[in-house]
Amino acid sequence: MNIAQIATTRRTCKAFDPARKIPDSVLADLKTVLRFAPSSVNSQPWHFVIAGSDAGKETLAATLDGAFAYNAGKVRAASHVVVFCARNALDEAHLNGLLAQEDADGRFATPEAKAGQANSRNFYVSLHRDQLKDADAWADRQIYIALGNLMQAAAALGVDACPMEGIDVLALDKALGLPEKGLRAVVMCALGYGSDQDFNARLPKSRLPAETLFSEI
Repeated sequence: MNIAQIATTRRTCKAFDPARKIPDSVLADLKTVLRFAPSSVNSQPWHFVIAGSDAGKETLAATLDGAFAYNAGKVRAASHVVVFCARNALDEAHLNGLLAQEDADGRFATPEAKAGQANSRNFYVSLHRDQLKDADAWADRQIYIALGNLMQAAAALGVDACPMEGIDVLALDKALGLPEKGLRAVVMCALGYGSDQDFNARLPKSRLPAETLFSEI
């Protein structure tokens, strides 16, 4: 199946089969996709909490109350659920860690190249933090790049996915102890295999026509 076929056949799973679990090898591939997701100036402003045990999924489901209760069943029935977390600050320790890892991975042919990368990344961090004052929104945009990569990869591997913005991020933060780790929850994605109760699997996909969406110059 090519990339266009994947895009036109994948769908958001509305009901998971609790008896089906993602094989370890497939989960390892999905974790690799998350780890290698692109981000602006390789800032990697994220952390991923993966709940695969019943206890772990229940911790997440218990935060889905009131207006968000409709998602609790998906979380409990899914094979795994990923909580996408953003760093509250791209501080000096994180930036130094990124640079050291890039150096260890052979990214810099010269000291000047290393300095150039550091200066470029520091410029954009300062731009969003101090001038535009949208550092959180900037980090969230990188998070959604990782989410999109995960959903496309899951479909390629035959795994169903359900992205969830219908979550109580403050309750999640508290349940997972995220503030103490300098993190905050942004979005979740349930992964697994759809059950026969997944009504969305029987519906045709619907998108605006190409002539509405594309302009060529």
